Amino acid sequence: MSKRVLILHGLGGSDFPHWQSQLASDLIKENYIVSFPAFPSRDNPKLQEWKEFLKKEVEHFRPNIVVCHSLANILWFHTCDELDIKLDKLMLVAPVRNQVLEEAKTFFPYPIAKDLKAREIIMAASTNDPYMSLEEAIELQSKLNIGMKIMENAGHINAASGFGKLDCALDWIKRVDECEINKEQE
Repeated sequence: MSKRVLILHGLGGSDFPHWQSQLASDLIKENYIVSFPAFPSRDNPKLQEWKEFLKKEVEHFRPNIVVCHSLANILWFHTCDELDIKLDKLMLVAPVRNQVLEEAKTFFPYPIAKDLKAREIIMAASTNDPYMSLEEAIELQSKLNIGMKIMENAGHINAASGFGKLDCALDWIKRVDECEINKEQE
């Protein structure tokens, strides 16, 4: 059975050459079923509008894996308690600090979700992200009680900071299937 991967972009979207666009393409080539929707008003998002959009997408698509970037992490924190789902994996890449971003002020402050609705969760943060310092990332990781990958000088882990491809994201997602394949062979 093919895994269903939902990729959620942040403020302004994740158009090519952003790593999320390339991840969607790579996953499709590996026979994953992918949803990479464009949120409404992506340059001037409203939390309630994005939450309703996400809830409908999750209900319709029923993902096994969710990959969030930037503001999408915050959206997930706001929405996951309202979702009836249990993911295999959740990837939180480059979350932003809990202080108002003017273009997305309805998203702040954000809650620290107690149940992120996934069996396996990883957060990726950069040593020089302008939207969240490494110390803030470590504090968030500790509050969420999840694993973290620290990327050296990766900026906001987006196309502007030189990330057109993020092979570690593809590798991490694919690793689920290998574990399940091994289980089936035992």
